[in-house]
Amino acid sequence: MGIVFTKLWRLFNHQEHKVIIVGLDNAGKTTILYQFSMNEVVHTSPTIGSNVEEIVVNNTHFLMWDIGGQESLRSSWTTYYTNTEFVIVVVDSTDRERISVTKEELYRMLAHEVSIFHQKVKRGHIIIFTECTSYTL
Repeated sequence: MGIVFTKLWRLFNHQEHKVIIVGLDNAGKTTILYQFSMNEVVHTSPTIGSNVEEIVVNNTHFLMWDIGGQESLRSSWTTYYTNTEFVIVVVDSTDRERISVTKEELYRMLAHEVSIFHQKVKRGHIIIFTECTSYTL
């Protein structure tokens, strides 16, 4: 996984970039954020609101926002979209019962992004890390 992110970092090596990390509650967003920032797994509690960390990789600054995924907080995700360049969607592959909810939230987010940022989007990349089971989104 680190190799892919290192290659992405090299593409954008001269400025600060805003990244949001979204997903359902208990999917592992905060764990991923702190894995990036401290290079270790830390014990976390549910995020109420958001966590933010600045991560510097090869002189490139990434402002990474981990946004709470509880159902009551998902409507606030749109307030974080402004000036966002990268979105990391975290899916708990062991939570089979909520894959369809994840799909609905992803579609809702993509519909919003396209309608607001359609002129800014030149080329998009989607990177999916998953177990050896595929799902149709």
